[in-house]
Amino acid sequence: MIILYLLLTALVVGLIGSAMCVRVVKQFERGVVYRFGRVRPAIRPPGLALLVPIADRLQKVNMQIITMPVPAQDGITRDNVTVRVDAVVYFNVIDPVRAAVDVEDYISAIGQVAQTCLRSIIGKSDLDDLLSNRERLNQGMELMIDSPALDWGVHIERVEIKDVALPETMKRSMSRQAEAERERRARIITADGELQASEKLGQAAEVMTKHPAALQLRLLQTVVEVAAEKNSTLVLPFPVELLRFLERSTPAETPQPAGAGSVPDAERAAEDRDAASDRSPAREIARSQADAAPGSMHRSTHRTW
Repeated sequence: MIILYLLLTALVVGLIGSAMCVRVVKQFERGVVYRFGRVRPAIRPPGLALLVPIADRLQKVNMQIITMPVPAQDGITRDNVTVRVDAVVYFNVIDPVRAAVDVEDYISAIGQVAQTCLRSIIGKSDLDDLLSNRERLNQGMELMIDSPALDWGVHIERVEIKDVALPETMKRSMSRQAEAERERRARIITADGELQASEKLGQAAEVMTKHPAALQLRLLQTVVEVAAEKNSTLVLPFPVELLRFLERSTPAETPQPAGAGSVPDAERAAEDRDAASDRSPAREIARSQADAAPGSMHRSTHRTW
């Protein structure tokens, strides 16, 4: 019976020992083995890792890319503007042995270096660079962090500045500056347009001076454009140059002798005045009232009889 208990105890101890000797390393991990406290140069790949009982200890190191946000840092730029900048760092382990042995906590170490480099970048840069030239600043910050990280077996994949927070007074000043710049551009564009229009109008005036008929054609085109809008009032400009052109184009009348045609013209004018007086409204009204009187009807009847 005692022998049976001993066999069962040995079996249990063997199972526990075998369980301690076999470890599983995932695909994105690498195993660093310490034998009696000394690191083994061989890195255990993904899969089953066999260890010597009691003597070996396995430490797993993650080889994935780690995304670490850098806390926002307050600083003063080179042009004396107070800003608050935050960033993000992407890195991964390339040497598991050095990452496990040379530094206690490589993630915390990378975070501290990133904060220090971010403050240094803020102090060396202008506000315009932080707002518009971030690619160069990202590359410079990546080189600054990657230099000590390589000694820890860590490679910096990418560094990006996420946001630049400005004071409210600076925002208002920048908005006024932008408005002034836009207004300056608008005035320059308007002045340039007036200059080009004056040049074209001068060329058009020279052409119309050489060809007076072009002015009349332009006038007719303007009338067509105004009439197309269905306006009730049509303003028709009549330039003096057109009158002079028509005056030059009309042939002069031949003068008549002094005594010829004067008497018939006077008689014709007198007849026109008499006819006009007969057709005047007052004469017509008086005639209609006389025809409407009672005596007039009797007299006309009596005269007819």
